[in-house]
Amino acid sequence: MSRWYSNVSLIDEDPEPPDVLPRGRHAASREVVAESQRRRMLVALAEVVAEKGYGATSVADVIEGARVSRRTFYEHFANKEECFLAAYDAGVQSLLHAIAASPGPTADDPERARRAAAGTYLGLLADNPAFARAFLVEVLAAGPRALQRRAAVRERFAGFLAERHLATALRTGEPQPPAHVFRAAVGAIDELVTDRLLTQGAASLPGLLDAVVDVERRLLSRAPAP
Repeated sequence: MSRWYSNVSLIDEDPEPPDVLPRGRHAASREVVAESQRRRMLVALAEVVAEKGYGATSVADVIEGARVSRRTFYEHFANKEECFLAAYDAGVQSLLHAIAASPGPTADDPERARRAAAGTYLGLLADNPAFARAFLVEVLAAGPRALQRRAAVRERFAGFLAERHLATALRTGEPQPPAHVFRAAVGAIDELVTDRLLTQGAASLPGLLDAVVDVERRLLSRAPAP
């Protein structure tokens, strides 16, 4: 699968963050130090949750993985749940931003938008396996607030599909499906991707590109498969 985007970390947006900032006096401002510590904790949380599961993950695990003090953790987060939600939100925001920036439909190739958006989604999850598991699997075990976040994210994905489809429909005259059809498409894609993640691992997700595009086409379009 060709990629128009560069490989990025969905949670840690700093391309070269310091592993550990030096103790004592240094040039970094308090804001830079705090942001570096926060990023490391979000990444550590995702990695530990992916390995051990949300229920078995402790604050001590996050502290050890991020190489910060317990005091530093509680300066940023009230508990494990707050840290998980922050990691989830950070990754989702980066994921949605990348998908929204993918090439849109054109008059001569309306299919390219579906392939570009789906390829971006699958590629970024493959590049970020810890976040992929937290995003798709462990969120279900993280409590009511996490489930509310998940529902809101699925609604945003459905809205994105609706906007992209409308852009094509305005040119082709194809009717716009009702909102529940876009929600159904998101649910079907989520099921496909989660099943592949659990059975074959994150690295295999880009191999679902044709299947994901086919699901979208069959549910959202009257046009025959190419």
